[in-house]
Amino acid sequence: MNETEKNRDSEKLKVIKEGLVEITIPEFEKISSEAPVFYNPQMEFNRDISILAIQECQEEIGKKVDICDVFGGSGIRAIRYKKEIENTGEITVNDISDDAIEFERINAKNNNTELNFHQMEANILLREFKGKFDIIDIDPFGSPSFFMDSVGYSVKKNAMVCVTATDTSALCGTYLEPCIRKYNATPYKSEYCHETGIRILIGFIALSFAKHKKYIETKLSHSSQHYLRLYLKVKKSSKSTDKSLKENIGYIKHCPKCLYRSSVKGLTTDINKTCPECNNDLAIAGPLWMGEIQNKEFISSMKSKIPNKNLKTSKKVLNLLNTCEEEANSIISFYDMHKICRILKISVPKLNSVLETLKKEGFLATNTHFNPVGIRTNCDISRLKKIVYDLSPDSKTEL
Repeated sequence: MNETEKNRDSEKLKVIKEGLVEITIPEFEKISSEAPVFYNPQMEFNRDISILAIQECQEEIGKKVDICDVFGGSGIRAIRYKKEIENTGEITVNDISDDAIEFERINAKNNNTELNFHQMEANILLREFKGKFDIIDIDPFGSPSFFMDSVGYSVKKNAMVCVTATDTSALCGTYLEPCIRKYNATPYKSEYCHETGIRILIGFIALSFAKHKKYIETKLSHSSQHYLRLYLKVKKSSKSTDKSLKENIGYIKHCPKCLYRSSVKGLTTDINKTCPECNNDLAIAGPLWMGEIQNKEFISSMKSKIPNKNLKTSKKVLNLLNTCEEEANSIISFYDMHKICRILKISVPKLNSVLETLKKEGFLATNTHFNPVGIRTNCDISRLKKIVYDLSPDSKTEL
């Protein structure tokens, strides 16, 4: 009889196998914050990528990293970090729930894993342990916005912050007021709304950290399933923080009629709200992050650390990282080929044909992980429509 069975023999339990670990948790009907111990099987992919990112960060820092999993739940994330990342330093797992702490201890013992346990409100934990952690992982149920000021206060220079947001309905523009309230930004629900959501989230974090004279470099970001995920390297300098905000905070202007879009830098700035292509009113999203959301070198090195590229899960990770790497050093936003073709009332041409034509004409053109039929390009919308129209197999409408 293992430790779990001794302490919970009257409760319905289930065993979860993930990565190199095996944990036991109480049975629950659905994934929600009301579950006795929170565990989300859909986040296995998130944890797989996090392990690679932390390995890369530890290599860059050049020493054993101390990690804090601020919202521990079942303990699966912290235990996997300890078991699957070689030569880590101390790993701290925290949760405010009595049940969570009990199962974290049980699961850590059953996996022969040594962790530091804390049962504290997240903001208090972060402020009490200022400057201790090299990696701070924020993976709450819902919005991470309530914790970002404490993270900014706590995080030290050259540390990495990993952030998950599951409130995509706010960040991506389905609900306007919650995004304004939580992130101090106006969203817009467009074909690239998940990218806008990621940029709003990064921008909010950058502004939160700036109060503490800290600025960020985005190493990797992705939108997967129901959540957004960021990996941010933190630097410290009041002068560099001012420069980063000046260069990287701004707004996106979008025309819902003709699909023209552009961006403008500045936290407070005059914005022309008339579309230069069709004179329609422009929608404005922001303030948000206008800098890079992928780092080519970081992602490339992460790919080299995938343990077995032939496994199904590893192939999924590799496919995402390949596309994110391709998106690095690209432009803000992308075009949805289906959306363009609906406006033109034509069938959709082959995506690769459009990409190849754009490149032949000297434009930047890449895929995007946000949308399988999305194209990032610096081609203007009028020319892009003409290319798509000419490549369509059954175009019927004259431009």
